[in-house]
Amino acid sequence: MKLWVETDSVHSAGRSVRAKVSEMTADINQKALARGTRAVNALRNAELNVLKGERSGEPRQKYPYKSMYRPSIPGEPPARRTGNLRMHWNGQVKKGASSGNGVEIIAELESQEPYAAALENGTSKMEPRPFVEKIKEEAAPEIHRIYSEPYT
Repeated sequence: MKLWVETDSVHSAGRSVRAKVSEMTADINQKALARGTRAVNALRNAELNVLKGERSGEPRQKYPYKSMYRPSIPGEPPARRTGNLRMHWNGQVKKGASSGNGVEIIAELESQEPYAAALENGTSKMEPRPFVEKIKEEAAPEIHRIYSEPYT
C-alpha cells in the first residue's frame, strides 16, 4: 500500500489519510461479501452431496410410481424419493451488524420444502433424519479456507 501527501497542510494530509482508509475499508467489506457468496456455494455443494446416494432402509415402491427406492433409517440423512428436498434451497448473504470498521457476514442456506424440519427433527410418527449438521460439517473446511484467504 502506498500513501503519500502532496501538500504541506496538516488538514489536507488528514483528509487524504481518512479517504484512503475509507477506500480500503470499503474494498475489504466488498471482498468479505463476495466470500459470503462463495461460502453459500460451499454449503449448497455440501447439501447436494449429503442428500444424494443410497440409504440403508428396506426397498420400497415410489408412490404412485412402480419404480423402487431405498428409504433412510433413523439417524441417516433423508433418502431422495422425489428430489424436491435436494433441489429446493435458497442461499443468501446478509450483511450483519458492524463493529468499528468491521462487518459481519452471514452466509445462509435455507430449504424451501415445508417438510424439511420434520425430517430433521422427527415427528410423533417418525424418527429424525438429521442432515443440517452433516451439511455444516462437510462445508466447514471449504468455508474456513475461503475466509482464511488474505485480503490483498
